[in-house]
Amino acid sequence: MLKHIRNRWFLLFDLLILPVAVYLGFMLRLDNSDISVYQRAWLVLSAISLIVIPCVFWLAGVYARYWPFASVDDLALLAVTVTGAVVLVCVVAWIVMLDLAIKLPPRSFPFLFLLLALAGTGAPRIALRIYTSRRNRRTHNNAFTHVLIMGAGEAGSLTAQELQRNPQLGLEAVGFLDDDPAKRGMRIRGLPVLGNRDDIAKLAQQYSIRQIIIALPTAPGKTIRAIVKLCEQAGVSTRIMPGLYELLDGKVSVNQLRKVEIEDLLRREPIKTDNCAVKTLLRGQRVLITGGGGSIGGELCRQVLLCEPAQLVVLGHGENSVFEIENELRRYIARNVPRNTPVCEVICVIADLRMPERLDAIFAQYHPQAVFHAAAHKHVPLMELNPSEAITNNIIGTRNVLSVCQRHGVEHFVMISTDKAVNPTSIMGASKRVAELLVLQASRAPISNLQSPIPPLPYVAVRFGNVLGSRGSVVLTFRQQIAAGGPVTVTHPEMRRFFMTIPEAVQLVLQAAVIGRGGEIFTLDMGEPVKLLDLAHDMIRLSGLEVGRDIEVTYSGIRPGEKLFEELFIKGEDYRHTVHEKIFIARNASSFVPEALNELVGELEAAARRDDATTIRAIFHRLIVEYQPPPLPVNAKAPEPVPPPAARERPSDPPQPGLAQSMGGAGSD
Repeated sequence: MLKHIRNRWFLLFDLLILPVAVYLGFMLRLDNSDISVYQRAWLVLSAISLIVIPCVFWLAGVYARYWPFASVDDLALLAVTVTGAVVLVCVVAWIVMLDLAIKLPPRSFPFLFLLLALAGTGAPRIALRIYTSRRNRRTHNNAFTHVLIMGAGEAGSLTAQELQRNPQLGLEAVGFLDDDPAKRGMRIRGLPVLGNRDDIAKLAQQYSIRQIIIALPTAPGKTIRAIVKLCEQAGVSTRIMPGLYELLDGKVSVNQLRKVEIEDLLRREPIKTDNCAVKTLLRGQRVLITGGGGSIGGELCRQVLLCEPAQLVVLGHGENSVFEIENELRRYIARNVPRNTPVCEVICVIADLRMPERLDAIFAQYHPQAVFHAAAHKHVPLMELNPSEAITNNIIGTRNVLSVCQRHGVEHFVMISTDKAVNPTSIMGASKRVAELLVLQASRAPISNLQSPIPPLPYVAVRFGNVLGSRGSVVLTFRQQIAAGGPVTVTHPEMRRFFMTIPEAVQLVLQAAVIGRGGEIFTLDMGEPVKLLDLAHDMIRLSGLEVGRDIEVTYSGIRPGEKLFEELFIKGEDYRHTVHEKIFIARNASSFVPEALNELVGELEAAARRDDATTIRAIFHRLIVEYQPPPLPVNAKAPEPVPPPAARERPSDPPQPGLAQSMGGAGSD
């Protein structure tokens, strides 16, 4: 029946109800059904209403709305249109009645007529909307899955609204769960707050709940893990609203529920960063990003582009990845930048950082003002087997970039480092530590151009932990192993890692560019460490499988250069909170630069060119006091679980929970 209803039926109903509304207005005002004294006025008002109100409705688009699925906006439009139309009717009618010497209605009549016209025109439309909703609910009732919404805040309210508006989803919200006791017993969008997370098992049985929707977009991973565990114990599935960083990135919207993924279990409260300051720094500037085709470099390109630079130079060595990010950036500009507005010039350059002449030509051509150095070899076992590549790319490449930045007066330089650079046990970690020292040295050195000397500029480094979703991340490795049917390989039962998302990592880099003054090292507070064994178990369960029955977990042994735990600061570094509570800074990092740094780097370069791994390790021992390669053979098996080693001595001020140990290079594990 509904499919045959068109707005012509509403037009017909309006034509019938408007004269009745005029009559009822007189009757209510006179408190009498006999309105003969105002009969002529009733005829004039009715005639003008039948002409003016439908015309105004048509012009305002009221008859173009699909009322079976009317929204609040539709009802607001109806109310405003009726009000304007009634005012116009009364003005025209009063002029006509004065001209024809007809007795004018009482002064309160227009207000009564307005209320009656609103009720008369709105009632059938609202009734149709209610009928449609209830009919759809009855139609889908047999297929409905009873769900509870975890989180009775704004996100939970929006989730409930989406479920109520879209019965075709087959989900019926029974109520809310919230850990705030003040919300217990309240009703939100007609649904009661039934309890907290500890009531999941009881309520699941009482209301035949088959699914919990987690509507906590800012909740830390610890909270999500606890809720998922309770749901598993109660035998109900889980879905989740996207995290805040996904909403901010525009990748998803609030009504896109999805399965709980491992990133949700690891996430923490989002970092509050000063995006306005970043945009102010980069707007209208010429920015160059090395390693722009990588996972971190690519995300840097995306977020820098949002800051409206005048020019973005994407420099990379792998042509395929650079080609892909170039196309993505150009598509974004075509979709989002209005015509006749300044457009960021995206320039892609294929170059090897080990060729200083090539770098000098690029900088002379494009004159970048800010440089983000994300290019590096990051895979620990591979670099143990190929130390010469780690030296020439991570150290010599960084030295070349710094040198050309100094010669061309680059105003801001940020290098992406890794927590493996702290007390390194691997070639990769040691190479990144030397790269840090080169950055710190450059921040202290007077920078001169051909014109006149200028003061030292802000050259800083940023240490990352393991980055979720980056190339080589342990999460991607586990996913591939699960998809292949197992086994999932864990190097050691006690190995732990700190994790951060790619957007978090890039925000840290951008904030370092804003607050860095030169000679500092920044890092992110990444919360609590996660055992890789627990991570493997979580991922297997989230895939709908059972550890031991469907997928085996095996130990492969600690790989060359790996440690059970990583650290974020070198002994003696004075780390402090910055203006951002989740970002720490080692202000005295440049005091660790050895006087013979350039000489030893030259020796490393010579050894790398000879492919002399023994000499490379010997020079690292002289250059980095903390360098201690582990005495484990390549195929060593994991020992029995042991308690984690005591944390290294730390400065007592300030306290630093969760920062004593960390792991993972930028995009590697």
